[in-house]
Amino acid sequence: MNEKMHVWMEKVKSILNLFTHKKTIKSARITYQVVWNLFLLVLTVVILGGSFATGVGAGYFASLVKDEPVRSYESLKKDIYNYTETSDLYFANDVYLGRLRSDLVRDEVKLDQVSKDLTNAVIATEDEYFYKHNGVVPKAVFRAVFQEVTNSAVQSGGSTLTQQLIKNQILTNEVSFQRKANEILLALRLEKFFDKKEILEAYLNVSTFGRNSSGQNIAGVQAAAKGIFGKNASELSLPQAAFIAGLPQSPFGYTPFTREGTVKNNLEPGLTRMKTVLKRMFDGGYINQQQYAEASTYDITKDFTPPVANPLENYPWLTFEIEKRAIDVLTTVLAKKDGYTEKDLNEDDNLYYKYKILADHDLHQDGYQIHTTIDKDIYDAMQVVKDNYKYYGPDKAQEKKDPETGEMITVMEPVEVGAELIENKTGKIISFVAGRDFNKQKLNHATSAYRPNASTMKPLLVYGPAIELGKASPGTPLPNVALNFIPGRSKPWPQNYDYRYSGIVSARYALAKSYNVPAVKLYKDIVDQRPAKYLEKMGITSLLPPDFTNLSTAIGSMEKGVTIEENTNAFSTFANNGKFIDAYMIDKIVDKSGKIIYQHEVKPVDVFKPQSAYLTLDMMRDVIKSGTAAGINSKLNFKADWAGKTGTGNEYTDAWLVATNPNVTFGVWTGYDTPKSLQTKGMSYSQRNNTLWTELINSAYSIKPDLIAPKESFEMPEGIVKRSYCAVSGMLPSSACSKAGLIESDYFNVNDVPTKVDDSLVEGKFVTIGDKKYLALDSTPQEFAQFGLVLNPDFIERMVGKSFKNYSQLIPQKERWGKILVPTAKMVDNGKKPDGVGLSVSGTTLTWNPSPDNDVVGYRVYQGGTKVTSINSGSGLSFTAGSGAYYVTAVDIAGKESAPSNVVEVGAVPETSEIPAP
Repeated sequence: MNEKMHVWMEKVKSILNLFTHKKTIKSARITYQVVWNLFLLVLTVVILGGSFATGVGAGYFASLVKDEPVRSYESLKKDIYNYTETSDLYFANDVYLGRLRSDLVRDEVKLDQVSKDLTNAVIATEDEYFYKHNGVVPKAVFRAVFQEVTNSAVQSGGSTLTQQLIKNQILTNEVSFQRKANEILLALRLEKFFDKKEILEAYLNVSTFGRNSSGQNIAGVQAAAKGIFGKNASELSLPQAAFIAGLPQSPFGYTPFTREGTVKNNLEPGLTRMKTVLKRMFDGGYINQQQYAEASTYDITKDFTPPVANPLENYPWLTFEIEKRAIDVLTTVLAKKDGYTEKDLNEDDNLYYKYKILADHDLHQDGYQIHTTIDKDIYDAMQVVKDNYKYYGPDKAQEKKDPETGEMITVMEPVEVGAELIENKTGKIISFVAGRDFNKQKLNHATSAYRPNASTMKPLLVYGPAIELGKASPGTPLPNVALNFIPGRSKPWPQNYDYRYSGIVSARYALAKSYNVPAVKLYKDIVDQRPAKYLEKMGITSLLPPDFTNLSTAIGSMEKGVTIEENTNAFSTFANNGKFIDAYMIDKIVDKSGKIIYQHEVKPVDVFKPQSAYLTLDMMRDVIKSGTAAGINSKLNFKADWAGKTGTGNEYTDAWLVATNPNVTFGVWTGYDTPKSLQTKGMSYSQRNNTLWTELINSAYSIKPDLIAPKESFEMPEGIVKRSYCAVSGMLPSSACSKAGLIESDYFNVNDVPTKVDDSLVEGKFVTIGDKKYLALDSTPQEFAQFGLVLNPDFIERMVGKSFKNYSQLIPQKERWGKILVPTAKMVDNGKKPDGVGLSVSGTTLTWNPSPDNDVVGYRVYQGGTKVTSINSGSGLSFTAGSGAYYVTAVDIAGKESAPSNVVEVGAVPETSEIPAP
């Protein structure tokens, strides 16, 4: 052992001697200096190169993000939490209708409302270092730098959840290094302001997840959970959570549903992706081996939810109508928020369209709750009646141009329908019927179709305004005769719908029977006072300048027409004591935070005095009781104080019935979209329309009887009295009117009670010339005059004008009017004696020719110079005489007598007979 140690010690000594040898030491020093200097040089180069590269990289990065503003916490918060979420729609009383039509369905959800399996699955799949990084993963950044320096294709993979959130909510999907640089900068800033839970919650709400079972695009885990599995995000099982978490990588590749809402034939990509997610969850320690195995073999396809009815499918007209009205409301709300008024919007089209576009965007993006006035049960019941009604009438052929080929083709058009039910005191639109079949005709006939409103115009434009202006009362007599209000027209205008006339009628009766002539005559008397201004106050928006002056407007012939909503709404004015309350459908709009940003306010507009409104209502009661809508009473399932008006379009192209009671107003229209006659065999057009009206309102009554059939009646306001008047003139009764039995009574505004005594009837003499009657003069011989009640020609002229000559039309064909005689015109003495006549005899019968003068009222027959009889000119010109010599004279209205005729003898003539001079 000592020997071996000795040998080892000698070797060490020799080595030490080598390093201590002078030559060796010198060589070592030279080598050390060279190596050290070389190391220092390399280190310097590396440091300088690194600094240069870092400076260049930092400068390049700065140049890329120089235009990106430094966003504040509030700015980032607004952008990150600005989820695109379509609005929810509600019937009245918070009954859910569905989602507004949108390209994207989203339901916002809080993080604590999402299952833990789903959040774990998202993190394990999309960002395994989510809770460790500060918004970016360095290796991903270096990879992006390398790709840019080497000019290789830029890839977006490897982004953190924070970066994906930035990309979805703030930036675009542009593939460029500049966007990537902005994304990195903003991700770092976002992580500075927000904690991980806030970022994760935002990500779970903005990511897209393909389609739901109805074929709609969905975003956010809540919409995905509901749309794919029919449950909330908090209720998802492990396999369901894994399936949803795998979708964002390729939403439309992995989604199980087609655009049509059916299950795809090939589900393998989505199922494979689910297994990949489960594997990553297992690798990340989120689930154990048993959970992984069970979930991987689970048949997820049995959990897919069936399609959920889209509100646009069940309620297409309603959904579109709500959307349109909500946009209108939001347009005004947004403009007012910026300091603009409704007047500003009305006067500046550019301003209006700017805010309308913003409103449209917000409605589909900001997740509002749109609450409406529509009663779901009544609305549904009316659609059932509409669909099952059997008496619309036949489809009729219509030539139309094919939009694709431009060729004329024949299509069959059905009778369309529109109806609307409005609550009077609030203006709430309770329900409506928009048409027969949305798939065939998308036009909403209740709210958007303009049609002439025919005779339903009469209370609105003629009788209501005339009463308001003090020009008429319910008992005001009006002429229903063949008048012509169009100069130069060969035939009278207007015609009544039955082409008949009934003489003098009261305004009440004329309205009940829907006579056109009396309405136009009354309108002509007030048209200079522009009664169409009352229509404007009652919400009629479609008036054009000619509508203010054309007499045809009185019977509903307008330049453009009105909508059923406007027409029905206008009638509610009478039920509201003369105040117009605009109908509305959007009750309130609530934003995502629960704040009410719009609440409808009722703003009554004064139109008529309460007395005028009630008197018009009372007249319209007769339409329902005994007039053109009397047939509905036997078909109604209930009783109410109804007042209304029917309407028939020109050539029978439109049929209307609008009626109101103390609670509601209901209007129904039927007609062809391309105007054609509604006449057909069987039930008349009006019966068909009125029957539909009753069936629809009966269906509403079955749902809410207290609303549809109020027990109270319309209350008569103060200032209305009942007075007697003469049915001929509407004036205070005269003794002549009393003798004729034509005194009636009706209601008047106390300020418009007649004060003058009737002058329409004259008690006195009249004469008959030919088949016409004339008032006798003071000098008219009594023997030729008849006594009775005669219409005063001055009154006739006031009522129908000078040009009207057929005075007999004025007398109604009723027994109590039989005592009234109608003079044809005033007869004026021609100032000379009448010409004589020629006399002849046959046996004992004397005959003579009529006098050529037109003012002759009768003839005197003389025998031997003594007058034996007087014959009225309207009688036969003959006389049976006894024996003797006879002659005849003519007598005019002034009492002048002609020279004697020739003398004729009948039988033996006494010798003493003499013929004296007349």
